[in-house]
Amino acid sequence: MKKLMTIFLAFLKIGAFTFGGGYAMIALLENELIEKKKWIEYDEFLNMVAVAESTPGPIAINSATYIGYHLAGFSGATVATLAVCIPSFLIIYCISLFLERFLSLTYVACAFKGIQVCVIYLILSTGIQMLKTLEKNWMNVCILCAVMAAMMICSVTAVSFSSVFYVLICGAAGVFIYFLQKVRKETIDK
Repeated sequence: MKKLMTIFLAFLKIGAFTFGGGYAMIALLENELIEKKKWIEYDEFLNMVAVAESTPGPIAINSATYIGYHLAGFSGATVATLAVCIPSFLIIYCISLFLERFLSLTYVACAFKGIQVCVIYLILSTGIQMLKTLEKNWMNVCILCAVMAAMMICSVTAVSFSSVFYVLICGAAGVFIYFLQKVRKETIDK
């Protein structure tokens, strides 16, 4: 029970202080799960982010479910998922009661602009940190360069291309290269 309460409070805190969606939450997850609680290693954190991003649903909920299950099975997954959702639900519910008056306040508009800058910083710093720890091999570098080139081309030409397709294409490329290396190794061994 104590472990479940610890999981609940950790994810309640993460859910309460996350502004800007799941990608902004990644920095908070890294700080809380790796540095403070030491629940997982950095390699497993990268795997968690990849799984949470590539499965349906918000990355924040998927991450909480993954870590909760990793730590305490089904009950841990349930507790972590509920805890990460509660703050957002309560905040949105309260805002919805007073939405028009709330948005017309000058202080609120300025606060949202400041939060946008923080969200951009959190996403960028997390991306750079993950890039630094990425294993430097030819496959990772090729996939990274191809995705960055495709994103720039789509942005410059104003082509709408969902990030889901980037994830699916890169996953398929990784599986293809894995099987290619496996076949190559088998032919060398024979």
